[in-house]
Amino acid sequence: MSSTELPESLAAAAAPRVSPVRVAEGETLRSVALSGVTLTLRSRPATRTGAPPALYVHGLGGCSQNWSSLMPLLEDVVDGEAVDLPGFGDSPPPDDGDYSVTGHARAVIRLLDASGRGPVHLFGNSLGGAVATRVAAVRSDLVRTLTLVSPALPELRVQRSAVPTALLAVPGVTALFGRLTKDWTAEQRTRGMMALCYGDPSTVTEEELLNAVREMERRLQLPYFWDAMTRSARGIVNAYTLGGQHGLWRQAERVLAPTLLVYGGRDQLVSYRMARRASAAFRDSRLLTLPDAGHVAMMEYPREVAQACRELIDDYDSRS
Repeated sequence: MSSTELPESLAAAAAPRVSPVRVAEGETLRSVALSGVTLTLRSRPATRTGAPPALYVHGLGGCSQNWSSLMPLLEDVVDGEAVDLPGFGDSPPPDDGDYSVTGHARAVIRLLDASGRGPVHLFGNSLGGAVATRVAAVRSDLVRTLTLVSPALPELRVQRSAVPTALLAVPGVTALFGRLTKDWTAEQRTRGMMALCYGDPSTVTEEELLNAVREMERRLQLPYFWDAMTRSARGIVNAYTLGGQHGLWRQAERVLAPTLLVYGGRDQLVSYRMARRASAAFRDSRLLTLPDAGHVAMMEYPREVAQACRELIDDYDSRS
């Protein structure tokens, strides 16, 4: 029986006390209980009345904090909220244990339907990019524009540096990795993650590193952390194998919303060469390439990404 299947009373007794989630100045956190899932939202209210809503969706192993550098730069353009996907950040696991791309997309759709905030300017990074693509394809009424930063769309030739992450989907690998890394400190894990996700990890400030280490320490205390990681990684791999109308590339072709694609030249998880294919797949797309960026361009180059987002939103407004 997994930690997500423990009876409620036993789970409460077994769960350790964890430190609170960091909230940056100008942000607020709130939780929304939906059918089968509870989601935590990090809000950055717009500085002007009547600004359209936006929703930001993080990637595998990330959380809503991944958007804290970009959100302030767009607060005069959109009324932004960043979601913690089920099992990540401050959101508990889903009741049904479904961490597939479709399961995460279903949670986002439930959130937008329940809140009445749609249609939104939808942002997604990595896993969140795959989730956002599926949402935009099946519920075009919920999406104004789509911004995808290194979206996790199927690749025929996966980069070697991405293989270890994909291996998390293999049964038993997570347990083995846990045994091999049981003596690693939160800082060692954080630096390893940054080396994988950033184009140039040396640009991370001491304060940013400290905040990331504290968040890693908090996550490692959660009894379901590795379960969420493993099942979500498996969800990405399974999504890559789907064909027909459920295939992510086929769904990309169905997206009607104007789309901004952001790719980093030093991305070790999503190949830079996929930018051309993505540009061809999304019917109304534009491309921002950042040669020195890694997998999380919105964290490394927030100003450049924000400027491209502004142009996308301005063009959308001029058409509407």
